[in-house]
Amino acid sequence: LSITELFLLLRLNKIYTKTGDDGTTALGNGERIAKSSKRVSAYGSVDELNSFIGLARSFIESDKLEELVKILATIQNDLFDLGADLCIPDKDKNADSLKIVKSYVKNLEKEIDKLNSQLEPLRSFILPGGTKVSAYVHIARTIARRCEREMIELRQIEEAEISKEAVQYINRLSDFLFVAARYVNLKSDFDDILWIPGNNYEE
Repeated sequence: LSITELFLLLRLNKIYTKTGDDGTTALGNGERIAKSSKRVSAYGSVDELNSFIGLARSFIESDKLEELVKILATIQNDLFDLGADLCIPDKDKNADSLKIVKSYVKNLEKEIDKLNSQLEPLRSFILPGGTKVSAYVHIARTIARRCEREMIELRQIEEAEISKEAVQYINRLSDFLFVAARYVNLKSDFDDILWIPGNNYEE
């Protein structure tokens, strides 16, 4: 599916087509597969991840987090690109196909380093929480980890029909979201909630 074809699809006004009533859906290459397939599950999880990031953004009100809002908006756009990448097996892609490339990964690594440089080094695992925004970002982080697991499983099933850049991107994204959750708490004057191993252990 080329970028041009994607834009043509976006011009369709009809929301329901009834073509999926038999439990199948169309991939970007036109092939119809079961909605329960691992590929559909993988890009469905990417869509879920995108929604939770949008939810987290909707609760950000502090001017101190303005830069993060912009980064999250970019990531949401990237995730649509990732979904477009996943909906076509690599063997069916052409020069016009939308796909995750190395620059996506590099840009995310830069943002991780930028935010992380403002945080204190961690000496313990942290518990998700603090502000509402931070908690939602942590949920997004766990969904990103699930996306990664599903993509790797799909790659094992279909033998390298997902690019290494796509897997690298989702891996870095979960790292970014971890750092972002801490950054939100920092800018909101909340301390990290540290894990205390065995805190409630009694013999």
